[in-house]
Amino acid sequence: MCGGVKYTDKADNVWSIYFPSPKAALPVLKRDGDIEWITWGKRKEEEDRFFAPGGWARLDSINEGKWKRFHPRPVLLPVQSFMEKDHERKSHWFDVQPGQLIQGLLAQHENETRVYVVTTDTPDEYHYIHDRWPRLVDRIQADSLKQD
Repeated sequence: MCGGVKYTDKADNVWSIYFPSPKAALPVLKRDGDIEWITWGKRKEEEDRFFAPGGWARLDSINEGKWKRFHPRPVLLPVQSFMEKDHERKSHWFDVQPGQLIQGLLAQHENETRVYVVTTDTPDEYHYIHDRWPRLVDRIQADSLKQD
């Protein structure tokens, strides 16, 4: 389900972000090419009652309208790799191929936003790790998904 990501900024600083961290935020690519850091989902211990718990949004649930109350918008996460844990809690890192980005969902409530990693079915060769996988989109096709 993508429990962590690695992102390299313009100054070549490498950021390792893990969902369980209370301060976890993901880099969201804006239309002008800049990055905006947005809080990654909602953790169980947070008192907020509006946002959905977790850090992931299933593509089929988005398409079914289950995220409608969050005024969802697709966004792009320009990370270089992501981490999945298998059933034995062992971490596996996967590189995002050049020209691809992870799709995110931007959720809003009043003046606050959160970002969730959009997930889909896992490729057959990785089913032994997890049953959900980040949705990867080609950069060429992704231009319409960039945040304002």
